[in-house]
Amino acid sequence: MVSVGVNGFSCADQSESRIQGTGPTLPPGLPGLFNGSAAPPTRTGFCGRDGEGRGRRAAGGMNAVCGGAARTLRVPGRHGYAAEFSPYLPGRLACAAAQHYGIAGCGTLLILDPNESGLRLFRSFDWSDGLFDVTWSENNEHVLVTCSGDGSLQLWDTARAAGPLQVYKEHTQEVYSVDWSQTRGEQLVVSGSWDRTVKLWDPTVGKSLCTFRGHENVIYSTIWSPHIPGCFASASGDQTLRIWDVKAAGVRIVIPAHQAEILSCDWCKYNENLLVTGAVDCSLRGWDLRNVRQPVFELLGHTYAVRRVKFSPFHASVLASCSYDFTVRFWNFSKPDPLLETVEHHTEFTCGLDFSLQSPTQVADCSWDETIKIYDPACLTIPA
Repeated sequence: MVSVGVNGFSCADQSESRIQGTGPTLPPGLPGLFNGSAAPPTRTGFCGRDGEGRGRRAAGGMNAVCGGAARTLRVPGRHGYAAEFSPYLPGRLACAAAQHYGIAGCGTLLILDPNESGLRLFRSFDWSDGLFDVTWSENNEHVLVTCSGDGSLQLWDTARAAGPLQVYKEHTQEVYSVDWSQTRGEQLVVSGSWDRTVKLWDPTVGKSLCTFRGHENVIYSTIWSPHIPGCFASASGDQTLRIWDVKAAGVRIVIPAHQAEILSCDWCKYNENLLVTGAVDCSLRGWDLRNVRQPVFELLGHTYAVRRVKFSPFHASVLASCSYDFTVRFWNFSKPDPLLETVEHHTEFTCGLDFSLQSPTQVADCSWDETIKIYDPACLTIPA
């Protein structure tokens, strides 16, 4: 394992809180969980200082279940925000993490590989602010992009034990989302920021190609369509899901998707018109772009904000969600009883989630409890 700093910088040296500047004092969506009825709880209201968190049960009395033995790597002092499997190397996983829950300190990009005993840390890269999202290149198996609380994006080469190849800094506040286009004929990245803008990047160019404006609150999620070239979606604290067209340099569709902050969105891999959103109101909603007057499905069960949603790359109607209720839930929206399984193996907010692109049963997640896990949920080992 190799750990790489930035210009001699050490994560241990970072202690100044971004609270003094524009940094968040709470994670995305947390204030809205309580609908103004009470002050948000302290960190110890969710998990004791000794790390012994209070587990929760699924809604409706269903017992939460664990999806079998998980390969686990604990990274002391690093709180996971995002996880993404490599589109090239089976089992390789990237995780974006931050010190002090992303409120203060530095960030670390972690590259992991599975081995016989669990997970092995292949390489890590430190950055001078919290890292909140990560995306792999669709053109080079060693290259990926992260985004940070200092408003910058970083381009990394995992084959080199060195600092970033390039740093792109134009956003004026935290960047919470980054995604690399799945159209391999293009090298395009989109980023979404708390400055209410989305920026389009070509990693070979040192500055953004275009800035998209229109959201009226912070942007939490940006993701390319896997079907339509030059089309991406964004989700925001302004309660809207927006569909954008790069060629027109503007928005195509605005969907008032929830009456709460939307923290995540994803495209269905089998239907170019179908997206899912996850919000602070604890719900997931499906949207057909041909008729957006009402959702085509709504999935209920989480007891706190839905932090991330992902469609399966192997099943047209299967998706997963992770939440501040410490759980990961698997759903099949085509079934009368859509909740397939609730996995409860974290003791803190679960923020990162991804399906493997090589294995139909493999999932990864990461949490504020300093652990990263790869596992095979029971519901994915049998026909959904």
